[in-house]
Amino acid sequence: MENYDVIILGAGQAGLPLSLALARSGRKTALIEEKFVGGTCINFGCTPTKTMVASAEASYLARRAADFGVHTGTVSVDMRVVRQRKNSIVENFRSNDDRKVLQAGIHLLRGRASFIGPRQLQVVMNEGSEVRQVRAPVILINTGAHPHRPDLEGIDQVPYLDSTSIQNLDSVPEHLLILGVGYVALEYGQMFRRFGSQVTIIQRSSQLLSGEDADVAAAARDILVEDGVEVLLDTTAIKAGHGASGEILLTVQTPQGQRQLSGSHLLTAVGRDPNTKQLNLGATGVELDPLGFIRANDFLETSAPGIYALGDVKVGPAFTHISYDDFRILRSRLIDGKKVSIEGRLVPYVLFMDPQAARVGLSENEAQAQKRNYRVAKIPMTYVARAIELDRTRGFVKALVDEDTQQILGAAVIGVDGGEVMAMLEIAMMGKLPYPVLREAIFAHPTLSELLNTLFFELP
Repeated sequence: MENYDVIILGAGQAGLPLSLALARSGRKTALIEEKFVGGTCINFGCTPTKTMVASAEASYLARRAADFGVHTGTVSVDMRVVRQRKNSIVENFRSNDDRKVLQAGIHLLRGRASFIGPRQLQVVMNEGSEVRQVRAPVILINTGAHPHRPDLEGIDQVPYLDSTSIQNLDSVPEHLLILGVGYVALEYGQMFRRFGSQVTIIQRSSQLLSGEDADVAAAARDILVEDGVEVLLDTTAIKAGHGASGEILLTVQTPQGQRQLSGSHLLTAVGRDPNTKQLNLGATGVELDPLGFIRANDFLETSAPGIYALGDVKVGPAFTHISYDDFRILRSRLIDGKKVSIEGRLVPYVLFMDPQAARVGLSENEAQAQKRNYRVAKIPMTYVARAIELDRTRGFVKALVDEDTQQILGAAVIGVDGGEVMAMLEIAMMGKLPYPVLREAIFAHPTLSELLNTLFFELP
């Protein structure tokens, strides 16, 4: 049994920087990773998908070049080059992280870990048949999540794709069918439409982005439809199968009755499952929710003493920046001796469709549920000079402000560089600036930032 001060399971966007910080502080640290250093974000999520989004945007702008007075030839997409560009960037990020781990003197154990006691683990190493046993007074679980396998009749009989495998296609699908309308579904849907695919999105609920206000969801749907994506709402997949020519057939129930869809490829984007089954958490006393996610309190402590949960494996929002904030919280706890909490932290997020859809703070639905006394400032992007100059006027900006304190309660931006605009509003919220400060501020012209003047002039 090898002894460590701290053991971290998973080298994702919480576990990796925390292992570096702990090792540099003098703790004997073991980092256990079955696959790749960097976690989902670098290897299968943010980094590869956003490089592909950039390729899709280049294709879109090339096709629109004549709108700007620029004439090009026929536009085509080579998915092999798109894939190679994506792989090259991922490998660069991954190798940089590998080097950091090596230089920090961290004990990197590449293998699959499972608990054999409250704070004891065995690691089946990837190379050979070696099994190592390790223990530590502090164990941090950052094992992340993986794509959910849909419970659909016939799904095992068709070659369906998930959010990882679709990144490795070597040609543009003729017709991509997509189950689900979370971020993955919408980003890939628009992306492959811009690559040249026919795309159909199937969603069970009555609106896209079910957690958003109706106007945000409607705007996202309108943008996708304008781009040529077929969006089927209130539609449930019943069965998958093969057609006579090898195509994928999907039987769906729509409000108008049953319909059979035919496509060359099927992407399932129906959520993610936590990587907890293989951990044997029954040996620890760590409690799980009904879906298998780890329950953790506001200090990221699990129900088992000395064991913490970080990132997507725990109950809560599954964003890379939340994982990184989890790292900051436990860095303060374990190195600085400060008991920092997640209570009250803002959770911003961005959907990388074009234009970006971003949010921070309360939505109108949430403000109404909390019976908040609020007002709404809202402008279309057609009011923004910079957006007009770029010919990127789709969407709007909306902010909620407290009637009594003039504080910004939340904001939604669906527009060009929406994530960056949202971040400006988030900074104002963090600094507790009342909205009139932004209304009267001087912003450089012509920039997107000056939309804050226009937005808040909507309120007296």
